[in-house]
Amino acid sequence: MTHWTRRALLFTLSAAAAAATLTAAVTPVAHGSPAGRAAPPLAPPSSLMSPGTSPPSFTSPAMSPPSLMSSSPLVWRPCEQPAGAPVPAGGQECAVLRVPLDYGDPGGRTVEVAVARLRTDRPDARRGTLFVIPGGPGSSGVQRLAQKGEALRAATEGAYDLVSLDPRGVGSSVRAGCGIPAADRHLVTLRSWPAPDGSTAANTERSRRTAELCARNGGPVLRSFTTENEVRDLDRLRGALGERKVSLWGSSYGSYVGAVYAQRHPDRVDRLVLDSTGDPDPGRVAYGWLANMAPGAAERFPDFAAWAADPAREAEGLRLARRPGDVQPLFLALARQLDRHPRASDVPSAPLTGNLLRQALQNALYSDAAFPRLARLVKEAQDPRGRPVLPPELAGPLPDEDASMTVAAVCNDVRWPGPASGYARRVAADRARHPLTAGMPVNITPCAFWTYDEEPRPTRMTDEGPSNILMIQSLRDPSTPLAGALKMRAALGERARMVTVGQGGHGMYLGSGNACGDRVVSDFLVTGARPARDTHCPN
Repeated sequence: MTHWTRRALLFTLSAAAAAATLTAAVTPVAHGSPAGRAAPPLAPPSSLMSPGTSPPSFTSPAMSPPSLMSSSPLVWRPCEQPAGAPVPAGGQECAVLRVPLDYGDPGGRTVEVAVARLRTDRPDARRGTLFVIPGGPGSSGVQRLAQKGEALRAATEGAYDLVSLDPRGVGSSVRAGCGIPAADRHLVTLRSWPAPDGSTAANTERSRRTAELCARNGGPVLRSFTTENEVRDLDRLRGALGERKVSLWGSSYGSYVGAVYAQRHPDRVDRLVLDSTGDPDPGRVAYGWLANMAPGAAERFPDFAAWAADPAREAEGLRLARRPGDVQPLFLALARQLDRHPRASDVPSAPLTGNLLRQALQNALYSDAAFPRLARLVKEAQDPRGRPVLPPELAGPLPDEDASMTVAAVCNDVRWPGPASGYARRVAADRARHPLTAGMPVNITPCAFWTYDEEPRPTRMTDEGPSNILMIQSLRDPSTPLAGALKMRAALGERARMVTVGQGGHGMYLGSGNACGDRVVSDFLVTGARPARDTHCPN
């Protein structure tokens, strides 16, 4: 598993991040950059537009689509692959889009955003362009297109050119680092897991240290990692493509980005799919999303418990208990034991602690496909002679730029409660109410100490706009639970319809295996038809 996967799991708002396996990553070289420019494993393409095509021309600026005249043309080329990696059969192309670092100063410094495209294989059926918006914050849109592009192109019957970008701070897009020490860049330290006794003192000091480093070293690039700028960059991309309207499929945090885009530019959206959506309350946004993970994990855990107690696990050596109701007490007791006596793991510098086990659980709840690995880790930790094998995303620190981006993206968007606002009290209450997450979702983060150039103003979702939105949502989502998604549904009113899916997990469209849910979304993207009212697809 790559460092990108670890990064995207930090705030568990990305369905792609939870995947247990990843496809080969594209590693393009940016137009105008040195030929040997190194790109991270999930790096995106360079900035170039397909041979033989040219930007659309218009007789006057008045005839131009919004933002088109201010957007530089894209030059597309086949995405370069890592040495020895097969070239994707679909022919994914890569480009670089230049955007203003600060949209308040459009004539000032520009930065690069990496873009990828998978063109329709049925030109006669082409309806337009569909933006694939990744989750995170911190997930790669270029990589998501490589993962999902072929399935999405088939599901939508070639109706779209599929396009995605790596948000600022991700992949081969513009990057910035805070200089966070390696010990603070592990997933289990970037997440604010309280000490075994519930103390938050170490979390507070680490959060203060990280915020101060980002304020000192991140600069204007790090401060530009916001939802608003991702929305602006998407609209700049729409203009560069010559499209008056685009359709969008946003997953997890990407669904919030898509909703903000539709709120800002309702006349530029054809069809919008919001997949696994968080509470849009503008006063809480990222803070509320993290807090909602506690009830989300509690709602999802019974799926793992039923799986782990199933007699079918016996032959696999993964059965944890005879009854589903016994799995949670077993897990909690093991975590407490590891709090007191961490176990040496296969990584000499990273013993298996109680919090590391709890973090492994959080990651595994995203997808049923991750259940076997979690059960195996529990079995290994129970064996006095065993040496637990850590999941790759928990085995070492993230690169500084990845850790810095993830922190900045959630802190820049909304002002979080300050350090004196009662975090220790909230942690104590949440630990008692939701022992699986042990108070982490409501604990202090660097955002409590964050500094701002100007006060953030998150977008308020409303029911004003066309009725062209379809939501798809799991009933048991560990990251964006149904209660939060219902608040987005209520805010959008008649603009939206929702289809709930009986499958537990995070990221439903083309990810859950629920044929009914996939069919409803695909039909909407192809024909525009939505259910007459909110509906449910059983598992």
